[in-house]
Amino acid sequence: MPSAPKTFHIKSFGCQMNVYDGERMAELLVDTGLAPVAPGEDSDLVVLNTCHIREKAAEKAYSDIGRLRRDDGSRPMIALAGCVAQAEGAEAQARSKMIDIVVGPQAYHRLPEMVAQVARGGRPIDTDLPGLAKFSAFPNRRRAAPSAFLTVQEGCDKFCTYCVVPYTRGAEISRPWTDVVAEAHDLVEAGAREIVLLGQNVNAWSDGDRGLDALIRALADVDGLERIRYTTSHPADMTEGLIAAHGEIDKLMPYLHLPVQSGSDRILKAMNRSHSTDSYLRTIEKARAARPGIAISGDFIVGFPGETEQDFAATLNIVDAVQYAAAYSFKYSARPGTPAAVMDGQIAPEIMDERLRRLHDRIAVHQLAFNRALVGQDTRILIERKGRQLGQMIGRSPWMQSVHLETSAVPGDMIDVTLISAGPNSMAGAVRTEPISRVAA
Repeated sequence: MPSAPKTFHIKSFGCQMNVYDGERMAELLVDTGLAPVAPGEDSDLVVLNTCHIREKAAEKAYSDIGRLRRDDGSRPMIALAGCVAQAEGAEAQARSKMIDIVVGPQAYHRLPEMVAQVARGGRPIDTDLPGLAKFSAFPNRRRAAPSAFLTVQEGCDKFCTYCVVPYTRGAEISRPWTDVVAEAHDLVEAGAREIVLLGQNVNAWSDGDRGLDALIRALADVDGLERIRYTTSHPADMTEGLIAAHGEIDKLMPYLHLPVQSGSDRILKAMNRSHSTDSYLRTIEKARAARPGIAISGDFIVGFPGETEQDFAATLNIVDAVQYAAAYSFKYSARPGTPAAVMDGQIAPEIMDERLRRLHDRIAVHQLAFNRALVGQDTRILIERKGRQLGQMIGRSPWMQSVHLETSAVPGDMIDVTLISAGPNSMAGAVRTEPISRVAA
């Protein structure tokens, strides 16, 4: 039986919301007197904050657990957290005796209590979905990165046929306005210059008759907050007010992540996506009219059951039509319990591999073109971390590119630069000796 831990390490996989959840769990554990250790160092408690989106996620989690056994046969206290924990439940402890705690995404606030139960000989499990209870248990934010995540919405009601989120994160639910604004103030006081609003379906956030655009307008008035972003959005919830906000709020960065998943209306219908290619393209057109030069990114799934070469060609066509500044693309991955997992027409892995390569190549063309079009542009970047070279720092542009440059600036500084060269995934910048009279964004 593991003894009461004094140190801990949290390893988060998957989406940005898992990163946020990992940060909040760490704050809870620190408040109970535990000390965090750096990755790779031995700790008394290890929390594996898992993601269940990809195929074989559970198998990977169990493999990671097996590697935690030390050479002398001992092991740390182990908590399986996140969406794999939610999906596996009690089965997780039946499969691995090394797992002391199973805690789902909506029960993180109980983690310190569950750790204490293990020290008394228990093996607690909590995969209830009690809505927003966890947020009221978290301590105030005391430290924040220059760019900080803030979860405002959880769960999803869309029930795309390939997706497990409605089953692992529950129904759509929005955090109250006052709670979100208060946490935003805490993050800025703790050092954040940029806040990224998070949700499985973030633009579905609402509080009464106020939508995400109203929340963004309120946060734009927070002193010390320089930038606002949000992710991930659903095309069906891109309201006129939210689109207008991109053209009216300088602090809202010129970047919109709007997954389409496929360019084929037939496949979109099979996915239970509520948009068509036409409605999606109209939304993009409105966003670009509101904020000329806005960077558009997206998500794609190739090899969805029944996808023909004609369907895939339609996906390549929409990539060309939108000319994405960035995009994330994945091979279809069957998730147990989802309708798509039992559909006819499952695609052979080698066909998915070939289509994914072609899609990557097409996206890369437009991504490089977008970056090259910004060469010579004066803008302002947020310094986030050190670069690989001596004296080099990495910052983030308004359009989300990493920008590397030589500077004495430190993380959290906002500096004026000229973008001097472009690669497919990043840009180089030079510090301006005179401030920009009007910052392009």
